[in-house]
Amino acid sequence: MRHEHWAGLDVCITGGVDRQGSGEGPLVVLLHGFGAPGDDLVALWRYLNVPEEVRFLFPAAPLQLSMGYGDARAWWMLDMERLNQARAQGQWEALSQEIPRGLPPARTQMQDVLSLATETLSVPSSSVIVGGFSQGAMLATDLALHTDIPFAGLVLLSGTLIAKQEWITRLPNRQGLPVFQSHGTDDPILSFSMAQQLREHIQMAGLPVSWVEFRGGHEIPIQVLQGLGAFLQTHLYPSPL
Repeated sequence: MRHEHWAGLDVCITGGVDRQGSGEGPLVVLLHGFGAPGDDLVALWRYLNVPEEVRFLFPAAPLQLSMGYGDARAWWMLDMERLNQARAQGQWEALSQEIPRGLPPARTQMQDVLSLATETLSVPSSSVIVGGFSQGAMLATDLALHTDIPFAGLVLLSGTLIAKQEWITRLPNRQGLPVFQSHGTDDPILSFSMAQQLREHIQMAGLPVSWVEFRGGHEIPIQVLQGLGAFLQTHLYPSPL
């Protein structure tokens, strides 16, 4: 793998013919979650059943957290006390209406990273799948809804619904975009019911969803990796009509 610094973010690039991003294969961009180190998702590429030519890009979020351990990072800051209170009181609907203050700048930074990635790696946007885990999934969704880049797909691993009215308004513009979504039925961090609501809004707007629910929490178990591998294979290498 190799490391670059693009648009103010450290990125890890792997896969491809030399395992450092070379070649002409498609690109999968995955964004880690809140409080995770920048390389949190890097190991996933080894478990996905896709051709060796597929390349992977893992950006590290710009904000470093003082959480007392490791390289904890975030795409935008969270009010943990308020989130814990909302979680305890089941106030997910109110939270889903909010647009985090740090979301727009994070989206702009990732747009710049994607522009550099497609140029530097010589990959067409139509051969790019973007996604993430938890907060990274939220950012990937928001990014897809604020651009007309013809992505090959969108991956939402244990994400949730935020910026609700804005997203619902913009979703029809992405009609036909394939989505992979997974969520644990016992997720203690992000409500399973809100993930279901997000799926329903996506489907109603005309985006096909490959849905994987699992008995578990805020995690990426083997059945999700298997489903994700199949999704990547299908949409990075579509069968001719």
